[in-house]
Amino acid sequence: MKKNYFNLGMVTALILGLVVGYFDLEHIHRFADIIGKLFINMLKLISLPMIFLAIVSTLTKMESLSEAGSLLKRILKYTIATTLIAAAVGMILFLIIHPVSSEQYVGEALPKQGNYLSFLVKIIPENPVQPFLENNVLAMAFLATIFSVAVIKLPKENRTILKNLFGALFSALLKITSGLILLMPIGIFAFTVQFMQSIKGNADQLEKLMLYGSCVIGANLIQGLIVLPLIVKLKGGSPLKTAKAMLPALTMAFFTKSSNATLPLALDCAKNRLGVSDKTASFSLPLCSIINMNGCAAFILITLFFVCGSQGIFFTPLEMIPWIFLASFAAIGNAGVPMGCFFLTTAFLIGMGVPVELMGIILPLYSLFDMVETALNVWSDSCITHIVDSEAKTPSLNPLVEAK
Repeated sequence: MKKNYFNLGMVTALILGLVVGYFDLEHIHRFADIIGKLFINMLKLISLPMIFLAIVSTLTKMESLSEAGSLLKRILKYTIATTLIAAAVGMILFLIIHPVSSEQYVGEALPKQGNYLSFLVKIIPENPVQPFLENNVLAMAFLATIFSVAVIKLPKENRTILKNLFGALFSALLKITSGLILLMPIGIFAFTVQFMQSIKGNADQLEKLMLYGSCVIGANLIQGLIVLPLIVKLKGGSPLKTAKAMLPALTMAFFTKSSNATLPLALDCAKNRLGVSDKTASFSLPLCSIINMNGCAAFILITLFFVCGSQGIFFTPLEMIPWIFLASFAAIGNAGVPMGCFFLTTAFLIGMGVPVELMGIILPLYSLFDMVETALNVWSDSCITHIVDSEAKTPSLNPLVEAK
């Protein structure tokens, strides 16, 4: 019921924003600018701490995964492979569609903030506070990873204390995020008013946004309808059978925009409709819901190139390639955070010194993106789980099964 009221509020705010934004109401527009600025500031405030705590709280829970090392390796192999492919598809589609290009850009371009070598040098900071002060996502992720590994190596009693501490901190930050999301209809109204003002009498801006949206949706559809079914087929499975079995979960994922909320239904569909073993489903689907973010990788990559291009910062195809890996591993570290892709992209842009006001214009479109991305993520989770279970049941691929 709460979800229905929230969705109704989002739709109402969007419609009101479109109507009000069309008319020249100075006081309303000034109010929208203030609210939009406050929301952007809030996004900047919580983006990096959220990513840090998401990585630490996720990795420190992995103490028992060594018992299923073989299963874990297969899941990670397909998770990393499909996420990299999703990012690559996003890059290719961006190059084909060209929602924004250097030939079309008019204005003073912002300088690029260093090269990839400078990013690599900054991965290891001089002090633990520096990444947060400089909004350095890679350095922050590095600190979170090595700290998490150190925690896992501690004696059980110490590990438990720290795991619970960072889990509680992450839960507290999620409460803040939940509060922000509850206020999102107000933000959607403000950003939609700004959106209407930015495109009013500017067909070129509207065209760019539509092309950008087609890149994001198109990359998700190609990954979901072509790439993943092809991988399932190559591994001897039936994409159609998998889709039919997981359809209730995919439908729920689309409308709830939550992989975690869909997880119980996904488990039921995998075990009772698709025939996946209880052991594989109970291990693979929860893990994939945390680290397997195909849709997020494509969104990060395309949005980063689009926002940078809108500020006059353009990348050659060769310069784009490293971003496939950066976006993919950022998505894997997303850890199922609400609006995590949006926060991750914002953090990257802040770290690059790029103004993030355009993210406010993108926000009204993000609700649709989030629906498609969540459905794609659950579909990818299902495909990986089906493949891993099939391999586990094949003696030639599993020496332990053969020995038994």
